[in-house]
Amino acid sequence: MLIVMKQEATENDVARVCEVITELGFVPHPMPGESRTAIGITGNPGAIDPTHFADLPGVAEAIRVTKPYKLVSRDLKHDDTIVRVGDVEIGGDEFAIIAGPCAVETPEQTMEIAEIVAATGVKLFRGGAFKPRTSPYSFQGHGKRGLEILADVRAATGLKIVTEVLDTETADLVEEYADVLQIGARNMQNFSLLRRIGQTRKPVMLKRGMSATLEEFLLAAEYIMAEGNYNVIMCERGVRTFADHTRNTLDLSIVPAVQHRSHLPIIVDPSHGTGKRHKVIPMARAAAAAGADGIMVEVHNHPEKAWSDGPQALLPEMFKQLVADVQAIHKVVAAASRPLAIL
Repeated sequence: MLIVMKQEATENDVARVCEVITELGFVPHPMPGESRTAIGITGNPGAIDPTHFADLPGVAEAIRVTKPYKLVSRDLKHDDTIVRVGDVEIGGDEFAIIAGPCAVETPEQTMEIAEIVAATGVKLFRGGAFKPRTSPYSFQGHGKRGLEILADVRAATGLKIVTEVLDTETADLVEEYADVLQIGARNMQNFSLLRRIGQTRKPVMLKRGMSATLEEFLLAAEYIMAEGNYNVIMCERGVRTFADHTRNTLDLSIVPAVQHRSHLPIIVDPSHGTGKRHKVIPMARAAAAAGADGIMVEVHNHPEKAWSDGPQALLPEMFKQLVADVQAIHKVVAAASRPLAIL
């Protein structure tokens, strides 16, 4: 159920509705908007009698929600959610760019790439300390030492750190070091991990599973939000198809699909989406043109020596070109999206 408050409803009115929801044994999720507050309800096994709320001060209406997801839906929150990471806004007017190596290798390599990223004005740095790999014999990451290297990068450059949480056992450790917690494609439906990350209040970047439908993608975000963490960033990283000319099939149609159904921001990962360096810039441009809220790309100063995913990592000069290109396209798209003035 969704409780829609009147525009003039006070904080006390909202608090009273939340109190009634709690007394009924359910969980309230207030979502302030520009003109109203809506309160989602989770934990109810079936329909709730709307008369519980009809006469409460400040309540405009109680609406039954028929979708399998509630908190991610635009029915609950019409306004776009803006996730803030330091002074970066994801889902607002800015086009967010996250960049860095696939894996943290050495302190020197990580710092050199961080300086390249920072020199372009990009403020979010990615790097894997824990690496889920298809082969058990591939480099699995440095673990805690990798997180310490990322912390040194943040201290030296001011870049905010985006890194993956691999499992519930290491979630506390990663949370201690990261600014944004990444849930990888293989873990999109690791429900115990989603619930654990939902208990944090740090921003979460949720990658789409390699065979996930739109509804499954949104429901994975619902798991996180149902635990009280509303700072979720969706990420398209390509799905598995019959195509053999690319690592994955980058599904840019998911961008407007998510934006139509959900208030959450969505970014695109053209590095994993293509797996080929020469395809990353064109697909990053396409992501900006499709209206994505940002991109995440891999950058390496010596990709031929990279310990993982070297073929899809951009060279420094290519990365500089990408930043300029996507920012220019985003400005055009943003201008085209503004309502026309009526003279």
